[in-house]
Amino acid sequence: ALHENEKRPKGGHTRLQFFLIAFIASFAYYLIPSYFVPSISAISVVCLIWTESITAQQIGSGLHGLGLGSFGLDWSTIAGFLGSPLAYPGFAIINTLIGFLLMVYVALPILYWSNTYEAKRFPIVSSHTFDSTGQTYNITRILNPKTFDIDMEAYNGYSKLYLSIMFAFTYGLSFATLTATISHVALFHGKTIWQMWKKTTATLQGHLGDVHTRLMKENYEVVPQWWFHIILILMVGLAVWTCEGFDQQLQLPWWGVLLACAMALFFTLPIGIIAATTNTAPGLNVITELVIGYMYPGKPLANVAFKTYGYISMTQALTFLSDFKLGHYMKVPPKSMFVAQLVGTVLASSVYFGTAWWLLTSVEHICDPSLLPEGSPWTCPGDDVFYNASIIWGVVGPLRMFAKYGIYPEMNWFFLIGFLAPVPVWYLSRKFPNQKWIPYVNMPIILGATQSMPPARAVHYLTWGAVGIFFNFYIYKRFKGWWARYNYVLSAALDAGVAFMGVLLYFTLQSYDISGPEWWGLMNDDHCPLATCPTAPGVVSEGCPVIR
Repeated sequence: ALHENEKRPKGGHTRLQFFLIAFIASFAYYLIPSYFVPSISAISVVCLIWTESITAQQIGSGLHGLGLGSFGLDWSTIAGFLGSPLAYPGFAIINTLIGFLLMVYVALPILYWSNTYEAKRFPIVSSHTFDSTGQTYNITRILNPKTFDIDMEAYNGYSKLYLSIMFAFTYGLSFATLTATISHVALFHGKTIWQMWKKTTATLQGHLGDVHTRLMKENYEVVPQWWFHIILILMVGLAVWTCEGFDQQLQLPWWGVLLACAMALFFTLPIGIIAATTNTAPGLNVITELVIGYMYPGKPLANVAFKTYGYISMTQALTFLSDFKLGHYMKVPPKSMFVAQLVGTVLASSVYFGTAWWLLTSVEHICDPSLLPEGSPWTCPGDDVFYNASIIWGVVGPLRMFAKYGIYPEMNWFFLIGFLAPVPVWYLSRKFPNQKWIPYVNMPIILGATQSMPPARAVHYLTWGAVGIFFNFYIYKRFKGWWARYNYVLSAALDAGVAFMGVLLYFTLQSYDISGPEWWGLMNDDHCPLATCPTAPGVVSEGCPVIR
């Protein structure tokens, strides 16, 4: 849209003009929820009415509970964790909401209030880890400070590791999502994949392919395969050297790097098909943690390194393909795209690393909400989940979490549930071919709907779903011309406005520890302090009444 020379329609705007208007509006508005009134990012009406009821706040809290009646007036609430809903196809939004509603409003209340896995000892929604008394798990009691691995004698004398029922159930659904993805792709796309695989040679020679492919081959030189091979060999070699060198501080042996790369290679195709058709990509984070946790237990740094090489490599591969596809349709020379991707990757990774190092050394108490000043944005919800996952899978390990020595062995049944879940949908789509809606029932999306919880919470899903339905159903049906012309431009403008204001706020105010004016709305929370309280008798938690 921004590269096209476009004439302004009478009484309207070009897409570039529309982008600039929406960008300025988003940029200006984000100053309110990010600096002056952070509380409007998550408004939980139930908590404002019932200020002394634990149950009411558990039901109504958008950040710490089920989120009934909660909403946010902030684009980062809508798109910060789940991506812009304007960019999702309508059926994918409906599938995601079905999965979310079944998880949060059916399964979660039943499991919590029936006290499954002693759920009432812990918050109903939390990404933290706990001991048997309901207190935050003290990892220093079981971690050997010299070797940075588990001390089994200390672990046996302390406590097994517990999770909130939401966190535990999310892991079970992650197991199901992975096997459902394989089963779904095999049933619905397996024949097409096999046919295309057999035709690959002819396609590469230019005998097949769509009009875009033929035009690209006629006008530009293709990227030689040996360019990719050299990059692959160099990067795998550097990864092995990184893990085996530096006195093996990362704990991951060379074979772990190769296994992680093999897993990324295997899952790129099935997950890529799901991502291409739904704009939703199931993650490999849990299965990579599970595999290395069994093969190399008690090594937290090895676990997170293996997860990064396995999960992030696949994610970056899909991003690389997505960018190439965009350039393919825009008729950008393939070699230019390759060089741009290579330079961009080196530049971006260097900036990311430098920025992270700078923030960690310059922001006091970063990622520790209990010590940060009110209104501080440096709460790091994603990193908090990453850290706790390293405890669950790396220190304690899946054998003592999800097997015979753990609390949650039943979660392994989700592997089978996920594998079988797409079968009825596939059968019904073949049995009733005239029912065009049946193939739109996507079990990997439904089962994996809450894979972002945590760090995403109920308020993020509810606002994301409401905005997505409004634009991709109501606006699409009533104003299809406007939707086709401006929908994706609006999405990009809203994202860009928030991003630029966030950067400006940091360099002008937050880097100098200047927060917004101190008042009720400065709290970067939804004013539901009792939503995180345990409801089991006798459990003591700071700031919570003790149930007798």
